[in-house]
Amino acid sequence: MNWEDSLRDFQYFLRLEKSLSENSVEAYTSDLKKFLQFLELRKSDLKPEEITSSHLDDFLKFINELEMSSRTQARIISGLRAYFKYLLMEDIITIDPSAQIEGPRIGRKLPEVLSVEEIDALISAIDLSKAEGHRNKAIIEVLYSCGLRVSELINLRISDIYFDKSYLRVKGKGEKERLVPIGGRAIFEIQNYLQSRKLLPKIDRKFENILFLNRRGKGLTRVMIFTIVKQLAEKINLSKTISPHTFRHSFATHLIEGGADLRAVQEMLGHESILTTEIYTHIDREYLRETIMSFHPRSH
Repeated sequence: MNWEDSLRDFQYFLRLEKSLSENSVEAYTSDLKKFLQFLELRKSDLKPEEITSSHLDDFLKFINELEMSSRTQARIISGLRAYFKYLLMEDIITIDPSAQIEGPRIGRKLPEVLSVEEIDALISAIDLSKAEGHRNKAIIEVLYSCGLRVSELINLRISDIYFDKSYLRVKGKGEKERLVPIGGRAIFEIQNYLQSRKLLPKIDRKFENILFLNRRGKGLTRVMIFTIVKQLAEKINLSKTISPHTFRHSFATHLIEGGADLRAVQEMLGHESILTTEIYTHIDREYLRETIMSFHPRSH
């Protein structure tokens, strides 16, 4: 049986036998399509009845690397289990490959994911009357809108911002460069900050091209970014324990939950998965931009 036919029949089963809502059926379908995207990445032409627990284990390792929340990972696993139980019930398979898979395979403790409302609350808590107000607002917007690592943020150069094309050039791990789309909200906040940046008494010559500066005209440290985030969380009495990485984590989770292609998210995060190094294909930059514009809450 091919995937298209089995997915169609599975949808009928969910609607008629399980009486699930269209939203629930769509959620199951979306999660299964993520697995199909993974098989495409692996250049695999396996049929549904040929899938083993080993294939599912590889997929779970892959989605864990994309830094999505454990809740999202658990939901995807739930969708896979429901699908293979259906195939077993229909005698399409004789062994359920999902029976042995466990919960989210989190090799390290992932930070909490923030809702869009919580991110808005953090940004609203920034005092724009202070000299660093517009800078801090731009920092949070860039962290969330582009999914940058802290090291990438503090080293971001003004010359790496392509306002007209809505891209950032980011130097990531191993000095590897990538282009990351940036939404309208973050661009607006950067431009606002650049106006206040001109008011700094002095800018150290070594840091003239660095975007985010302290009051002495020098680059920010990682500790300073952590402090900014921590103080904002305390200001709104946020119950979650967060760090700058939480915004990168939320960036990935919101895109994936919104329906973005896993390959595009992997590219924007700057991950070159160990699982897919040999088959990693370059994704068109315009496609990445369209992904941000279609699926990120901050695209407009």
